Amino acid sequence: MMVEVAYALPDQQVILPVKVAKGSNAETAIMQSGVLAKFPDIDLAVNKVGIFGKLTKLDAELRHLDRVEIYRPLIADPKEVRRQRAAEGKVMKKGGGDIAE
Repeated sequence: MMVEVAYALPDQQVILPVKVAKGSNAETAIMQSGVLAKFPDIDLAVNKVGIFGKLTKLDAELRHLDRVEIYRPLIADPKEVRRQRAAEGKVMKKGGGDIAE
C-alpha cells in the first residue's frame, strides 16, 4: 500500500511517497522513507508524529494513502505568545487616542 511521510522546516517541506506492506505502522513508514537520513536532527523519541494532523503513536497501523507527519518541537509556547500579543494590544489602545487629533 502507498503512504506518504511528511516533514517540514521553516523554509522547506518534504513529502516522501513510500510503499509499505499492509499492516505496517507509522515507524516502519518513517524508517523506509529515508527521511531520517536526510534530516538527522529528527529524533523519534522527541519529535511527535501524527496522521493527517492528528497526533498518534509510532505503532499506529497505517491505511492506504495515509500521510505520516513528523512534527518539530515548538520554539514558543502558543499561550504565552497570545498573552504577549494581548498585552501589546492593550498598551496600543491606551496610547492610540492622541493620534486622531
